[in-house]
Amino acid sequence: MTPVFDESFLLGNDAARALYARASRIPIFDYHNHLNAKDILDNAPFYDLAALFLGDDHYKWRLTRANGAPERFVSGDASGYEKFLAYASALPLAAGSPLPVWNRLELKRYFGIDAPLSGESAKAIWDQAREMMRGGGFTPRALLARSNVKALVTTDDPADDLSYHARLAKDASFPVKVLPGFRPERAGEVWRGADWRKYIQTLSEAANVEIKDYPSLLGALEKRMAAFAALGCVCGDYSMERVPFARATEAQLDAIFKKALAAEPVSQDEADQYLTELLLWLASSFAKRGWVMELHIGPVRARNSRMTALVGRDAGFDAMADHTLMRDLGGFLDALCEGDKLPKTILFNLNPKDGAAFAALAATFQDESFPSKMQYGPAWWMNDHRDGIRAQLSALGQQGLLGRFIGMASDSRSYLAFARHEYFRRALCDLLGEWIERGEYPYGEQEQHRLVAGVCFDNAAAYFGLK
Repeated sequence: MTPVFDESFLLGNDAARALYARASRIPIFDYHNHLNAKDILDNAPFYDLAALFLGDDHYKWRLTRANGAPERFVSGDASGYEKFLAYASALPLAAGSPLPVWNRLELKRYFGIDAPLSGESAKAIWDQAREMMRGGGFTPRALLARSNVKALVTTDDPADDLSYHARLAKDASFPVKVLPGFRPERAGEVWRGADWRKYIQTLSEAANVEIKDYPSLLGALEKRMAAFAALGCVCGDYSMERVPFARATEAQLDAIFKKALAAEPVSQDEADQYLTELLLWLASSFAKRGWVMELHIGPVRARNSRMTALVGRDAGFDAMADHTLMRDLGGFLDALCEGDKLPKTILFNLNPKDGAAFAALAATFQDESFPSKMQYGPAWWMNDHRDGIRAQLSALGQQGLLGRFIGMASDSRSYLAFARHEYFRRALCDLLGEWIERGEYPYGEQEQHRLVAGVCFDNAAAYFGLK
């Protein structure tokens, strides 16, 4: 069998291979992931593949469930090896999925294991990896260094304890920058009733601000933004099914807030008004601070309510929304632009049907303040497979300026997920190689390599002000 991961993997011609030879040496700036600063600070070693390889990786959980495994082999009380075996047994059936490829990259790059993972190979791979981990070198910091990560941005709630970030920032022995990302979406979930009220109390305590009305909510968020900024925060982040655009007065907002705080039901129209104005205020606050705004648009959270009640949120039960998005999203961006309050913005799109529309909308709001200030974000979550990556790159190339693209973000909780940057870079170089071979990109090696270096690292570093 020809090795799958030789240097030509996914690279269809000489031009692609020459580009990837350059791309493979470029460091990583992972500007959106879900790693935990406390874990990086504590730097506890991993001892088996259950924690390191499966962990909170919902891609792998969903595949195990799709193969009919009982939930105990996913999130339940089965042993680590039993969960690993259940997942491995599903992989030979996963033709077309990026998971078999990601897994081989992870096992090859971090363990030197080149065999495909399956039910038959699971025991040998588990034992070999466990023996290597017992020998040391499999801590969060060691894995980040081995992955050539220069900087990463975590996803942090305004109420989170930032002391771990503060201590990491002072640790001169650790060269990787770990920056907090401000994600205040729980403050906007006014329709979630008791859960939202409980969160407002938590935020109140974290900010040391009594939140009793809408203005005091903004005061608490402003205070927490200042704390994040002191630790080098470069972005604010929000995820939602759709961006609403339903304007409201300050008096209406305060009335909606107090209504929700008093446990009175909030209508859909009121929820849309509240979220619209909160997002507009957040975006203008980000712009004032020079932060990037990341909008993750399209996930339906906890769609399977029965399993969410059994297992919890963020456990692999989210789906893809199918809204008509452009009118309200465009109105939202236009309102910010009209008031000169539009920050650098990344539009992450979950539904591939909207790719060209997202890329075209981003192109509408470019200005002289920064090259490609508006970004059509990378193929994300349910799209970060080869077809999705190529579709996003093609849409951006057709509607925007690919050479200013800020590249890949892992959006992962796994320390092995940085291997997916290699997957992205190979797909990028393969597509560029096709265009070069057909004469559609008629420029020489200097321009080609500058474009690749920009997309893989330089553009994101400049965009986020990485120093």
